[in-house]
Amino acid sequence: MKLVKKLAALGLAAVMTLSMAACGSKPTETFESTGGAEIEGTDTGVSSSLVFGTNAEFPPFEYVAGTGVIDNFDGIDMAIAKQIAEENGMTASINNMEFDSLLLALQNGQVDAVIAGMTITDERKEAVDFSEPYYTATQVMIVRDDSDIKKASDMKDKKIVVVQGYTGETCVQDLGYSYEAFKKGSETILELTNGKCDVVVIDSATAEKYVADNQGIKIVEDPDAFAAEEYGIAVKKGNTELLDKINASIKKMKEDGTIASISAQYMMQILLRKKSADQRVNK
Repeated sequence: MKLVKKLAALGLAAVMTLSMAACGSKPTETFESTGGAEIEGTDTGVSSSLVFGTNAEFPPFEYVAGTGVIDNFDGIDMAIAKQIAEENGMTASINNMEFDSLLLALQNGQVDAVIAGMTITDERKEAVDFSEPYYTATQVMIVRDDSDIKKASDMKDKKIVVVQGYTGETCVQDLGYSYEAFKKGSETILELTNGKCDVVVIDSATAEKYVADNQGIKIVEDPDAFAAEEYGIAVKKGNTELLDKINASIKKMKEDGTIASISAQYMMQILLRKKSADQRVNK
């Protein structure tokens, strides 16, 4: 599927807004944090911090940049997190850690919420509460240009790599194939481009980013093997006050219909980089 079609699909799946209103002078409210402590408001207009856990190795949703929307963290999820915090009179801050550590950190009160391109699953819902979905994605395969992999079943006797804890790992497990897991998506792509593996299974938007940034690789889709999945924001079980605030922000932003604006902004950057790289190769 061409990236132009993907941008159109992102527009149809729009569920967030890009308006980044500055914190007002009204008092911030007090609600229970995931660790059981209170996030105390003030009457001076100074915002409390809403701490989001993430794994900044998942572009275009979260990654480290020279200048980001939250400190040096950038991406679709970071723009969403900033919007949610500001709508509730707070300032978003980020605790960056390995993906597999995020839900434990949430349960231990190290973060107030997790936003990390995290797919809502029944297994995860046993441990945490999720917001309503804010993004729909699917898994794809990244292969070298000369690969004979055309569908998921072609991976059977190939060397497969995934990112540990990502949905791609679960999908490969469900297919019954052996694989090797890495901590970072960038590590899986390095394995592929260096010829040390045959295929990487990862989320579609992130795959677009890696293909745009690396020559000689391409995306292979198989909708029969990989179903659509929904991303949500996780909070500690029972923290209904924070969950309600997050859901209210998501609902408002759905009505504004701006995940298309946020997503298209980052996906367009990917498209422009890919066009620039193609032009350099074709010179």
